[in-house]
Amino acid sequence: MKIGILSRNPKLYSTSRLVEAAKARGHEVKVVDILKCYMNITANKPTVYYKPRDTRELLDFDAVIPRIGASVTAYGTAVLRQFEVGGVYSVNESIAISRSRDKLRAHQLLARKGVGMPITGYAHAANATEDLIEFVGGAPIVVKIMESTHGNGVVLAETKKAAESLINAFRGLDANFLVQEFIKEAGGADIRCFVVGDKVVAAMKRQAQEGEFRSNLHMGGSATLVKLKPAERALAVRAAKTIGLDVAGVDIIRSAHGPLVLEVNSSPGLKGIETYTTIDVADKIISYIEKDSQKGPNKMKGKG
Repeated sequence: MKIGILSRNPKLYSTSRLVEAAKARGHEVKVVDILKCYMNITANKPTVYYKPRDTRELLDFDAVIPRIGASVTAYGTAVLRQFEVGGVYSVNESIAISRSRDKLRAHQLLARKGVGMPITGYAHAANATEDLIEFVGGAPIVVKIMESTHGNGVVLAETKKAAESLINAFRGLDANFLVQEFIKEAGGADIRCFVVGDKVVAAMKRQAQEGEFRSNLHMGGSATLVKLKPAERALAVRAAKTIGLDVAGVDIIRSAHGPLVLEVNSSPGLKGIETYTTIDVADKIISYIEKDSQKGPNKMKGKG
């Protein structure tokens, strides 16, 4: 197969591992900077061109693996849609990536399908601040900027007064944010489940460092192996499928009333999960693409 990896940096661990895995399985693979692509939008022959320097190249792939960063979501998904229009298989489709990046939309889709999550509130009006805090069970609460990644833009307000001040400050900045229940019994830990197709192929428990509630490895958290319960595996797969993703990092948290989904990531990194589990996740992704691409492009998984 001719496989294109849509990534801005070929030296990133995740990108280089996917290249390595694809070549090891006998595929031709090329890394393409999504921002250096441009499109010929026509009904007769929709195409994507690549111009890294002064030369123009027509991109011809059997399958693409999108590794689209949050900061280029709009243009990245537009290019991916063009590949889809041209009949190219994508392991994660553009609509699913767009859903995952819009945290409010993602939470609403998960709620509609009955996927367990921490209680979440959203409002525009300033006079709804007290109601928002009350909806999620009162302080302490977590406030999340919609565009947050790697734990950035996620803040814990430990008292009602601090929560009100934080919410009003974010409103003053015209920031889009969610207010969420704080799961104290999790003790600053969550579980990253790496979903490929219908399976959790690897999982690790992430623990926040002392004095921190965010467990992201980028924020100084540590990771260990974890044995998932059947309900946790099922929840992770169900969450990924609800968003429409075939490759996803699903973050879940253990609460007093069962596992809950924190987030569904459409471009999960491979470095942490492969390092701590020693599982060749990149190979599992390529193996899945080999089988799933035979079903044809534009599967349009999920709705909404």
